[in-house]
Amino acid sequence: MALKEKPDDVGRADDGTFYVTAQDNLNPTPGMGVVIRNAKSATDKEHNMTLFQGIKLYPKAVAWSILISTCICMEGYDVCLLSNFYAFPPFQRKYGEQLPDGSYQVTAPWQSGLSNGANVGEIIGLFINGWASERFGYRYTVMTCLVLITAFTAIFFTAQNVVALQVAEILCGIPWGVFQTLTITYASEVCPVALRGYLTTYVNFCWGLGQVIGIGVIKSMLNRNDQWAYRIPYALQWMWPLPLFIGIFLAPESPWWLVRKGGLDRAKTSLLRLTSLNRETDFDADETLAMMVHTTALEEKITRGSSYLDCFKGTDLRRTEIVCMVWAIQNLSGNSFSGYSTYFLEQAGLETSKAYDFALGQYGINMAGVFGAWFLMTLGLGRRTLYLGGLCGLFSMLLIMGFLGLVPSDHRKESSLATGSMMIIWALFYQLSVGTVCYSLVAELSTRRLQIKTVVLGRNCYNIVGIICSVLTPYMLNPGAWNWQNFAGFFWAGICFLCIVYTYFRVPEPAGRSFAELDLLFEKGVSARKFKSTSVDVFDEEVEGSAINQVYQREQEQGRRESIDVGVLEKKLKES
Repeated sequence: MALKEKPDDVGRADDGTFYVTAQDNLNPTPGMGVVIRNAKSATDKEHNMTLFQGIKLYPKAVAWSILISTCICMEGYDVCLLSNFYAFPPFQRKYGEQLPDGSYQVTAPWQSGLSNGANVGEIIGLFINGWASERFGYRYTVMTCLVLITAFTAIFFTAQNVVALQVAEILCGIPWGVFQTLTITYASEVCPVALRGYLTTYVNFCWGLGQVIGIGVIKSMLNRNDQWAYRIPYALQWMWPLPLFIGIFLAPESPWWLVRKGGLDRAKTSLLRLTSLNRETDFDADETLAMMVHTTALEEKITRGSSYLDCFKGTDLRRTEIVCMVWAIQNLSGNSFSGYSTYFLEQAGLETSKAYDFALGQYGINMAGVFGAWFLMTLGLGRRTLYLGGLCGLFSMLLIMGFLGLVPSDHRKESSLATGSMMIIWALFYQLSVGTVCYSLVAELSTRRLQIKTVVLGRNCYNIVGIICSVLTPYMLNPGAWNWQNFAGFFWAGICFLCIVYTYFRVPEPAGRSFAELDLLFEKGVSARKFKSTSVDVFDEEVEGSAINQVYQREQEQGRRESIDVGVLEKKLKES
């Protein structure tokens, strides 16, 4: 039975038939029922899918996501190189200035400029990514950046002065900025709900992997005293782009992006390339595609535009605020302070080479922490629980590091050793929670239409806060400046406590929710503390969009047009 018009206000007759009133103004299409039925079926299947079922059904998606996320290794590698090159005699002689005692040192202004040069480039790259990846697609954007990073690495390798190094840092920062956010977005869009938290947080593992490789290369160069001590590490950056370019060229595009662009047939082809149908007979690509279409149409209803300005309108303002704060809290929770573990260990009398061993161990902890976070998520702990609980643990350890400053000067070595060791434990706790879970939160809490731009704004907020922290922390610890030493722990503990308060009241729990459900929870203004317990049915929402019309037109062309009895459909949906 088709939809009927009824002149009065009654929306349902005694026989259960649903009537459209003048007030409803639904403008329904026959294709809407097809999409809703298939979308509901796919959503139910994703909710019931276990982790291992997801891996069996989406092994190719896992592999492609891991490949693209590996791009982040390049940034972790370079950041590790630069911070350690300042203590390299060959690097100092080439790019530093001679001091009165005859030694060479890269001046403080240039150290600050080089360290923040990459951040400046990343901020530029992030804003470019918000436009380019949505216009040209994820794959072509990444491949273009790999070509650029290959060219810019030549500036590092051939740099004759510190100015050339500065130019290289800024230029390389542009593609690094693209990698920072696009890898997370791709991971969140090619996998089902059951895998989303794992693949998005894998990005943090790649960051740690790049640092481990970097510190390993530096340790192997400690005995060299020529220009190749720093040129070889720079040249090794060329090992990344070519294999990644080939792999990404062969990778499928995000089906969500293709749906947003109206390429439904291409989206289905991409979806089939991400799955292994012979391993899971219950999977239906058309149903999953309908879920994407329905979510896209729902977001068109909620979010009309797709510009940076739209990130600050309506319900998207709340989502943008949370994403920015979740990423900024990574730095505000004391991350820059804990990065000085090597400094405190050297103060305790540890040899420089041994201090590097501890640094290598800390970078290894960064990688192991990701697997630890995965284990905790497998046990059923949600993102909000891990993030909030992690901040409480970090706050406690920062207080302990502050109180270690009260140790008498006669036991300063013991105090420094305890502080350096506590910082390594802090790093483990950080990676088990805040450092890893952040990547999942920012990918899930932003709407699909504005996800790239929202994540870009959040990462830029992280970069800006990081620059401020990297300027303040040396002053706190330097004996010639504020000389707070361990008492800086009290400062960061206070900031961390404020982060705990914010997280408790503002950061919701997205685990186990489909993108459409998250959209609806934000639209209804549900409190962050009630996200997990609130029940929503996205299929009660009336949606309309060009994507739904396109589905129906395709159904017509294939000769499979269906007549939908909305009253029966509504009854079935409520029963299920």
